[in-house]
Amino acid sequence: MKLALLIANRGFFPSTVIESAREEMIQAADKAGVELLVMDPSLTKYGAVETCAEGATYARFLAENAGGYDGLVICLPNFGDENGIKEAIKDVRVPILLQAYPDEIGKLDFANRRDAFCGKLGLCAVLKQMGVPFVSGEPFVMHPSSEAFHKELTDFVAICRVVKKMRHMHIGVLGARTTAFKSVRFDEAALEGRGADVETLDLTQIFARMKDVKDGDERLAAWEEKIKALSDTKDTPEYAIKEQSRLGVALEELQKDMGLDVMAIRCWSELQYEYKIAPCTVMGILNQRQIPVVCETDVTNAPGMLALTLASGTGAGCLDVNNNYGEESDRCIMFHCGPLPMDLLTGPGHMEEHKMFVKTQGENCSWGVNVGRIKPGTITVCGMRTENGEVRYFVEKAEVLDVQVDAGYFGTYGVVEIPGLQTKLRHMSEEGFRHHVTITSGDQTRRIREALSKYLGYREIEL
Repeated sequence: MKLALLIANRGFFPSTVIESAREEMIQAADKAGVELLVMDPSLTKYGAVETCAEGATYARFLAENAGGYDGLVICLPNFGDENGIKEAIKDVRVPILLQAYPDEIGKLDFANRRDAFCGKLGLCAVLKQMGVPFVSGEPFVMHPSSEAFHKELTDFVAICRVVKKMRHMHIGVLGARTTAFKSVRFDEAALEGRGADVETLDLTQIFARMKDVKDGDERLAAWEEKIKALSDTKDTPEYAIKEQSRLGVALEELQKDMGLDVMAIRCWSELQYEYKIAPCTVMGILNQRQIPVVCETDVTNAPGMLALTLASGTGAGCLDVNNNYGEESDRCIMFHCGPLPMDLLTGPGHMEEHKMFVKTQGENCSWGVNVGRIKPGTITVCGMRTENGEVRYFVEKAEVLDVQVDAGYFGTYGVVEIPGLQTKLRHMSEEGFRHHVTITSGDQTRRIREALSKYLGYREIEL
């Protein structure tokens, strides 16, 4: 990730802080694993931006490096000049982070006072007038060497990562809409308006790719190893492991060939009728590799799953909001048939048949369900849908509890606690969100909101 650095100045404030600010910002970026794009300091007075002419010089510097940076950090060592900054960023189309230095008690005399606190307020007002979105965290002013700024810069990098990928996103829809679920219908044009190109393929194209993978292909052996690392297959027929491996090869190659960023698959019932497998474990492997695959052709939850993956830098998964948890009003059981990455599991699962299909199709019809538990801890929950040309979403922080449910509970599950859950469920249902949500590890709510709402034109629905 590369970020451009703009250091602002205002002449009657101490200019001695400019050089140290540059060094401190470079050190902060290095700590966060970020590459900085820094203008040659000799091009302007103090190597900073104050006048409109200096702003124009910096704007030319950015133009010369167009496409070579993913975000812009505006550093205010002192008050900063609004006019120079305004000129410098007039053509910027990447996320912008505002950083302002704190003043220190004991250094508030005229020779040392910075007033960056006040300057940042003024700059925020100007950016708002310009219609330029920006990122500004808490506390309002932060020293580059502080832990607060390290977290701020890490969050900003994740926001840039989400924005960069999702501005030009390729969604692969593998198969027709799951017939039984009208709830997953979507507006392709609304997604197009948010930079999402939707490519729809028939499942027969997947099946053809599977048939092209012959016994003895080294890719099969590699996929068998991945499957056995994620799921205990001691009870699984050999044919089922082989066919799941073929499916893994086919999906992996399709993703590469078509440049797909995220996929939504029709996971039943053709795979069961044709190959007697379920794709759940294979999906979990791809999700672990940060190639998100969402279940049951739920296309509008695909961008949410990709956003969570990019925000956390770890795997994501798709779940049903499935059961109440007794009389505990703030708890529910989230479940699916096992398409979760190892990042979200307590450990490898156990492969079983899909019990629902066994009921209707008999034994040996649907091997590939990965039975396990979701790892206790903080997660982020996101839901997404289209309506009237908009893409709407919600995002919530939640806790997966270290509790178990009844023995024999089918699939992979977690007991999830969300304060005010009953009200949120009512709002969720009134807004028409699906029974699906996507999840990832940690609290990514700020990163998701900043990226989707400020920069990508998605509309947040507060539950």
